[in-house]
Amino acid sequence: MKAIIMAGGKGTRISSITNDEIPKAMLPVGGKTILEHQIECLQKSNITDIVIVIGYLGNKIKDFLGNGESLGVTITYYEEDPEKPLGTAGSLYYLKDTIQDDFVYLFGDVFLSVDFKRMVDFHINKNSAVTLLTHPNSHPFDSDLVMTDGERRILSFDSKHNVRNYDYKNIVSAGVMAFSEKVFDYILEPKKSSIEHDVIAKMLDAGESVYSYQTTEYVKDMGTPERYEAVNADYTNGICTSRNLENKQKCIFLDRDGTINELIPFLADVEKFKLIPKVAEAIKMINSSEYLCIVITNQPVIARGDCTFENLDLIHRRMETLLGQEGAYIDGLYYCPHHKDKGFPGEVPELKFDCECRKPKIGMVKQASEDFNIDLSQSIMIGDSTMDIQMAKNAGMQSILVKTGSGGTDGKYDVEADLIEADLYSAVRKVLNNGN
Repeated sequence: MKAIIMAGGKGTRISSITNDEIPKAMLPVGGKTILEHQIECLQKSNITDIVIVIGYLGNKIKDFLGNGESLGVTITYYEEDPEKPLGTAGSLYYLKDTIQDDFVYLFGDVFLSVDFKRMVDFHINKNSAVTLLTHPNSHPFDSDLVMTDGERRILSFDSKHNVRNYDYKNIVSAGVMAFSEKVFDYILEPKKSSIEHDVIAKMLDAGESVYSYQTTEYVKDMGTPERYEAVNADYTNGICTSRNLENKQKCIFLDRDGTINELIPFLADVEKFKLIPKVAEAIKMINSSEYLCIVITNQPVIARGDCTFENLDLIHRRMETLLGQEGAYIDGLYYCPHHKDKGFPGEVPELKFDCECRKPKIGMVKQASEDFNIDLSQSIMIGDSTMDIQMAKNAGMQSILVKTGSGGTDGKYDVEADLIEADLYSAVRKVLNNGN
């Protein structure tokens, strides 16, 4: 499989650092250029045939990287006229005769640490025409969002220019993609165009299979001085490398009701969903740490017939929207809709059984562990009930009981947490400040 790196842009937003002397893709992070980091990441996943699209100051990239032999890859170049840039898609018109198979595509100003093997496997298994690497970010309110169905098929894009008087899921395209050869059917002339708005949008309209590969790995645009400085800080702190899913991950698992939001028994009304004070600040701290942040929640309201799957989705959209407004996000969410007790009006019979996912069983945690390569022995569960604490012990995790919600007074299990804190904010501070 080939890779195409788009490194032809001028980088006007970051010219105060490049001083118009080097392309933005040549900026250093940890003693290596952005391009070197990208190429090494591709090479680790056995993607060694690389085309770099160059334009502004492109000769400096060619002189520095050469044919790629020193990095264990083969590099060829396509040179755009720097006075007539073709955007993020136009140059693909000239490359279609040299690409006979699926390929990976990425922007040259994105710093990343990604296990491309996982992404490529997902792309192939879905028989996808286009796969976008997506993730949550800290500013979804001013980002283009990806709208997906339950199978992660992309339905549409939600432009950042839309007036968002509605709740949304925090899923953002990260500037890393995989394409099948079908993409060339939608690039019919060599003109300036956008890969997302002029090509992928047309493929969606035509009914092509476009999927979202959602990952927690480190992928950040460093196209502004502020973002470039943030990437350097993360790299120095080891966050970039540790987030690569080829490495075991550490996770802080969170209960939902009574830990993140105010406890309302059998919550089914989205308008009653309220974040507990300082929860967003706590989750924002997790986002800046080496830990993933994943929500694990029992939702028997589905089996009881109190709430539909659609309505539960609205509640979770509200949660993500409220968190995103304060610069916080969750990396994943797992819920159990089952409940074995019967006799409720409107109950859903096919969901009334003794499942393996309902806490304190560890089905949801096991699934998250497989999805994100999590080391449970290095992870923590934070919740407000003895059910959360018992699940943590069943899974071999440490546990923290918070006094919000039921505060451990539910009395369902005779179990003690490793630590008791007033709320999620206090619990996260204790974890991150102690490092244990």
